[in-house]
Amino acid sequence: MSPEPDPRYDIDGDVYVSPRYLAATTAIGDPALQPLLALGWDLQHDDLDVYVNAPDRRVRLGYLPEGEDDGLWRINAYKDPFGPPGWGVCFNNRVPTEFVHAFTTALAAAYEQGPGAYLARPVADSVDHDPFLAVVPLLKQNWQMERPRWGAFAIQSPEGLAGLEFTTGDLDPEAELTTRDARWQLWAGTSFDRPAWYATASTDTPVALLTALTQCVSDPAPLPRWREDTYSYVKGMAQLTPILPPEPPAPTPLDVDGATARRPAALPAPSVPRWSTTSRPALPGPRR
Repeated sequence: MSPEPDPRYDIDGDVYVSPRYLAATTAIGDPALQPLLALGWDLQHDDLDVYVNAPDRRVRLGYLPEGEDDGLWRINAYKDPFGPPGWGVCFNNRVPTEFVHAFTTALAAAYEQGPGAYLARPVADSVDHDPFLAVVPLLKQNWQMERPRWGAFAIQSPEGLAGLEFTTGDLDPEAELTTRDARWQLWAGTSFDRPAWYATASTDTPVALLTALTQCVSDPAPLPRWREDTYSYVKGMAQLTPILPPEPPAPTPLDVDGATARRPAALPAPSVPRWSTTSRPALPGPRR
């Protein structure tokens, strides 16, 4: 189990949201891009949309607030830079940014290992690439397998407000990349058909990348958010715990010595810093 978050460090909000998959997006894309930009990936952008390309042009990321649908993040990998994608992943515009960051961090690590890692196809009963490995982090956090239905297997969080669905059989490769009809789908909310957020992954998405995502989604540690930015459905189903300001330091002997002027206790920070970047203005938030 992950340790409880320390409210004195890395805070970006005034409440903790638990379970974390009920947190809203941070509406800032910069943190999820950093693992790739740190490797020297090329970044280009127009007024709103952002494009990041690997040096060998075999992996591409698009941050698309002005896209034709709610697919805010689209990440594709290619065996041939001029051919069709080998795999594709989509995060819609409400996915918590921390989940995208977990995926791009794993992608950056796989890219450093080479095509054998970031293009590794899932293989049943394989030691390292069995698709079932992506489900293990969820099972460890007491997510439950549902009764298999025709064409799909599903697993749900303990309270039923998040799930993962694995579709069986043959799928249309193009539809996997452009619709929700993909091999893998993670979601949260009260309904699979109308989720609060969703993420999809096509058939050949490497298991290591999927596992990094499911591990982050099922992590029991809450996520910090600004109360006014939490979704209305969250306020009725999630636990919101106030983030307390830093406690003043313990008094020293000099503080209590009557012969010495008392030192004032440290005051809490007047506000909590939001995400920022020193290289350029923050990316725009997703289209509402």
